[in-house]
Amino acid sequence: MLIQISAGQGSPKECEMACYLFYKELLTEFPDLEVVSTNFSDKQCLKSAVFYSEQDLSFLEGSVQWICQSPFRPNHKRKNWFIDVSILQDKFRFDKDDDIRYEAFRSSGKGGQNVNKVSTAIRAIHIPTGISVVSMDQRSQIQNKKIAYLRLMKKIDEKNSSINKVIQYENWNKHNQLKRGSPIRIYKGLNFEREK
Repeated sequence: MLIQISAGQGSPKECEMACYLFYKELLTEFPDLEVVSTNFSDKQCLKSAVFYSEQDLSFLEGSVQWICQSPFRPNHKRKNWFIDVSILQDKFRFDKDDDIRYEAFRSSGKGGQNVNKVSTAIRAIHIPTGISVVSMDQRSQIQNKKIAYLRLMKKIDEKNSSINKVIQYENWNKHNQLKRGSPIRIYKGLNFEREK
């Protein structure tokens, strides 16, 4: 499971500091967390971080509130700062070699009697996705099977790539979905003491 903490897009320094303090809190609370990536803007200011965990931490998803007078702007009226905790989708991969069905049929075009009488063309179908390709380039069924396999692998790679681009965009877009209000956790003060 991938977990992202984020101060949000264009957030003030206070939110980035809250993100850094929550980052330290998570590493203390869940020592098995593996840090995948971090995006520091300053020494104690974190824009975002991604963790990996074997255990289910979906109960952390939502917003985290930090109630504190701004350490950067002492006369600032605002005292409530929010960060986001999101569960990210992992990269997706279709298993290529499993569940491929091959069908032989008579090809068309040049080839004379061999084309008319022998089933040399091959259709390769990846059963989980329904992707299929055809090869009737060669006069040999074995050669056509190799060509069909290579074409099918290329199409599956393209499908994996397009799905992963969507997942990557959705994960990046979570930075924009910071909700202020109804926090799952509340912390107070510069000591980052948990209230809720």
